[in-house]
Amino acid sequence: MSVVKIGVIGIGNMGSSHVQMINKEQIKGAELTAVCSSNESRTEWVKTHTKGEVKIFKDVETFFNESGIDAVLIATPHNSHPELAKKAFAKGKHVLIEKPAGVYTKNVLEMNAAAKSSGKVFSIMYNQRANPLYQKVRDLIQSGELGEIKRTNWIVTDSYRPQSYYDSSKWRATWKGEGGGVLLNQALHQLDIWQWTTGLMPKSIRSVTSLGKYHDIEVEDDITAFVEYENGATGVFIASTGEAPGTNRLEIVGDRGKIVVENEELTFYQLTQSEREFNSSYTGGFGQPKSKKMKIPVKSDNGNHTIIVQNWVDAIVKNSPLLSPGEDGVKALEISNGIYLSSWLNERVELPVDADLYY
Repeated sequence: MSVVKIGVIGIGNMGSSHVQMINKEQIKGAELTAVCSSNESRTEWVKTHTKGEVKIFKDVETFFNESGIDAVLIATPHNSHPELAKKAFAKGKHVLIEKPAGVYTKNVLEMNAAAKSSGKVFSIMYNQRANPLYQKVRDLIQSGELGEIKRTNWIVTDSYRPQSYYDSSKWRATWKGEGGGVLLNQALHQLDIWQWTTGLMPKSIRSVTSLGKYHDIEVEDDITAFVEYENGATGVFIASTGEAPGTNRLEIVGDRGKIVVENEELTFYQLTQSEREFNSSYTGGFGQPKSKKMKIPVKSDNGNHTIIVQNWVDAIVKNSPLLSPGEDGVKALEISNGIYLSSWLNERVELPVDADLYY
């Protein structure tokens, strides 16, 4: 296959962006062949904002049966991602879904199983994995330069939203429309990067989520979660859309130093020897391991949607490795489901969560 014929389902904000990206030939080896939306105003938009012959469908079954596509990009409301992906796999299509993978791990695990059975290329739009800043953080950890992780902290309060944002659409900040609030909408990328860079999934979570604390909404706009890892490390994750000015600060402490990401900059405080070695060998009473502060010269880039789409197309055509495999979507969702469940039950919960109980 030299050219991948792509269809897009869902022509909202992100779907529209993907339509233009592919139609403007920003993705090598890809062609926009069809779109599917039941919203007439959005299909009219497609007619006036695309070049070439782009087929328009209102019905999903007809879209899959008659569009002639090889692959589909799903950019519909969160709840619908797993079912649409399963339909696509059953029709022999490659799939790229927008984040989140879904709302419930129960449905997402079913989607992952369908993907595996189909043998098709499955990716998810975790575009922050293409950010050189977080790629470098991951390299420092996975290479062993940070040593064994002891603690992680991430404060994500820089996604302030006024009430008018939530009032702009009926589906926003509703359990039915989005399946959650700040965790699934604003902070999901950070939940993914948290586990992707460290290579650690929490073993347990204790959390507090506040529903409509700062806004007239039914879902959470403020959360604090404490996690524990298998190796004894601990972590804290804080997210809110009600703080101004906000903070976006990631700290990861290891046996050989500390990584800090803030203001789009990466700083590595590297110890000259292992803290554990120093602790057991030093005899001077007060003292601590020597360290050197290094500003890592890496430029942050928060866009990168094109990189994820291009990587997906290259995986289809060239069998290139995926930067953001679709099956990984369950990991950040697992953490978010655990945070919700702990708060609702008012108790510590183990991961993986009881998928049926959460559902």
